[in-house]
Amino acid sequence: IQDKLEEAPAPLRPVRVDNAPLLKEVIDRCSLSRNPHARELARIFRYPHFRALIEAHDEIAETQLEKLKHPSTSASSSPGGQHSQHSPSSAASEIDGSGVELLTINDMPGETIKMVGIRRNPDEPLGLTVEVDEHNQLVVARIIAGGMIDRQGLLHPGDVILEVNGVPVTTPEELQGEISVAKESVTLKIGPSLEEEMKSARITMAGGQVKNGRNLDSGKKLTCYMRALFDYDPNEDNLLPCKEIGLSFLRGDILQIINVKDPNWWQAKHAGEDGPTGLIPSQELEERRQAYVPPEADFVHKIGICGTRISKKKRKILYKTKQNGEFDKADLMLYEEVTKMPPFKRKTLVLVGVAGVGRRTLKNRLINSDPDKFGSVLPHTSRQPRPLEESGKAYWFSDREEMEQEIRENNFLEFGEHNGNLYGTHLDSVRDIIRQGKMCVLDCAPAALKTLHNSPEFMPFVVFIAAPGMEQLKLLYSERRSASGSTRNLHFDRQSSIRFSSRRAKTLESLASLYEDDDLISAVEESALLQRKYDKYLDMVIVNEDFDDTFRQVTEALEQLSHEHQWVPVNWIY
Repeated sequence: IQDKLEEAPAPLRPVRVDNAPLLKEVIDRCSLSRNPHARELARIFRYPHFRALIEAHDEIAETQLEKLKHPSTSASSSPGGQHSQHSPSSAASEIDGSGVELLTINDMPGETIKMVGIRRNPDEPLGLTVEVDEHNQLVVARIIAGGMIDRQGLLHPGDVILEVNGVPVTTPEELQGEISVAKESVTLKIGPSLEEEMKSARITMAGGQVKNGRNLDSGKKLTCYMRALFDYDPNEDNLLPCKEIGLSFLRGDILQIINVKDPNWWQAKHAGEDGPTGLIPSQELEERRQAYVPPEADFVHKIGICGTRISKKKRKILYKTKQNGEFDKADLMLYEEVTKMPPFKRKTLVLVGVAGVGRRTLKNRLINSDPDKFGSVLPHTSRQPRPLEESGKAYWFSDREEMEQEIRENNFLEFGEHNGNLYGTHLDSVRDIIRQGKMCVLDCAPAALKTLHNSPEFMPFVVFIAAPGMEQLKLLYSERRSASGSTRNLHFDRQSSIRFSSRRAKTLESLASLYEDDDLISAVEESALLQRKYDKYLDMVIVNEDFDDTFRQVTEALEQLSHEHQWVPVNWIY
């Protein structure tokens, strides 16, 4: 193998030098044919440019053949006074037909220098980034897919840029300066990368395929789609090599990922748009960036008396299903791979939000509006049935031991304990509603969203009912109290024996109003917190300022799912 690699390249031998008469004969025969493809071929061969190409080939081939018949000789004196003569292959290896020198005087592989001409649009970037490597070479770091350089296909990552319009450049700043003063055309002098030459020297031949220790498909373009779960502005990114080629996006945007070869920067574009391709931070880079804790904010480590850094011993913490919400706090979900699906109906409708925002009222109205389309589950409980209560009417009654065993087997979507009794939503109850051909409407806790979202079995459409302003929230609370006929513990009864105008009465009224306002403020703050925490699972956010309008928005959104394509997680499909 080594001898084969060190062997000089074989000379190029033309097959024939009389192709012009052959072309004329082919044209004559094809012109007389009744086959439309043959006549079209004759028409193409009659083009002046094609005939000139064949004539040029014959002239070059004839010249090359003469060189091979009469190779150049170089005499060298030997101790015996004899002269040695190079073989034809040796002569051809020194100078090939194109005049490019392939071997230096020391028989070492020579650098192939090429000139690349680029016609540029002043308003469009070239679409490449450069860097100075460890050998102080100005090399092409990456080619932006779809950019000007990528469309022309003349440069590749690893190429060394030596000159721009005849001016030597060694730094990115010099390159940018020369390109900025150029008008419509840029001529680059390109040399091979020293690193690439070293790699090519290590290439081994095995089974007729070239292998160099890396995946043969690594250079191919990748196309997948990601839903962004954070906002990104390249103008505010100090790590971005060039802010002009950064791609900005908002949370929820669908991005088409073109290239992930760089571990830190992916090439992407907005899905369904003809906009340019740009750089976005990779999952790995953004995870490191968001997980980074500045030293001044590091409260895990302590500083010793002598200034030494003392680290607390790490503890192994086992994952517990009932505490998955706590573990999710450390789970940085930045991109979610999605795929586009034809219209279809989701299996579950999940309504989440803070207590008192109107989730249950909305659920009941949806079910009452179309009982054949929507259904709801009955909760399971370990409570003993009261008189006249039957299992399957308002609750499914079970033994506590049985429920605890089901909980350990992760058969409950959510569960809790109240007054010493267990309550929960069984996954089989959800499956029963789905098997009936209905959409199961759930008003579960946000902690259950992860289980629903990651399962292709339930395919949820999640609607977050956000808390409105203070006045609207007060109205919702008062309507709920009126509907239930209950009164708040701190509600002041104006018909009490104490006169309303008395000082004590005014004090109690003020305290009741104060506590109620505090509860409303807490509800608004908790609503915003839940929305930020579980935003990655939400399909729709509605501020419940008007209940009729909220109901209309939900029904219209569900109707659109049956008529429009949807971006869904790939694990729902594959």
